[in-house]
Amino acid sequence: MWSRHFGINGKRKRLLAKTSAGGLYDYYAEPFPDLNSALKDITFVVMDFETTGLDIKHDHVISVGLVEIKNLGIKLNTAWHEVIRTKRDLPEQSTVIHQITDDMVLQGTDIKEAFARILARLKGHVLIAHHAQIELGFLNTICREIYGQDFLVPTIDTRLLAKRQLLRDQIVLKNNTLRLFNLCDRYKLPSYKAHNALSDALSTAELFLAVVTELYPNMDCRLKDLVLKK
Repeated sequence: MWSRHFGINGKRKRLLAKTSAGGLYDYYAEPFPDLNSALKDITFVVMDFETTGLDIKHDHVISVGLVEIKNLGIKLNTAWHEVIRTKRDLPEQSTVIHQITDDMVLQGTDIKEAFARILARLKGHVLIAHHAQIELGFLNTICREIYGQDFLVPTIDTRLLAKRQLLRDQIVLKNNTLRLFNLCDRYKLPSYKAHNALSDALSTAELFLAVVTELYPNMDCRLKDLVLKK
């Protein structure tokens, strides 16, 4: 009884009760996966945002990429990449890093439409992101701007998982050890073009499977062993 009321699904129900009909209501109407679920029974949505910076109050999302993991396999036919429309001029540094220009974002997808698609893809599933507080921060900001409501999703952070595994093996962590592409190199994973939302999502998906295999060689863990505490 306690876990049903105070766990993440309890929070979801309380948010549902405060949400008007629409995409967010439909999202919260779908139960989150049981935290005792085996990983093979869960659909994971691996997501990455490219943004103009890391300040969720002033910066904004300029592209989103995602791919799903089902039955512990990456499903490339689920891959999605979208440039997000904005009328703001992009900082020069952002254009250089992400290779996304002002003309591209002017012709991009409206954030409301993109967020509706994100909700549909995440519904009933688990989010995976590298340094997930960034994605979660922007998702919450966008949700509050569109719906006036907080955003909640069960989440796994591959940065924290990798840190757990490396510390277990007594690896000394240096300043850049936990960056996505340094970790991919450490685990001998494929190298993709940096700072592209879809390729970063794919790298994160591959890193997740590699780290979980190291932490739990028999894959005998449960969702509750991996998700961030809400």
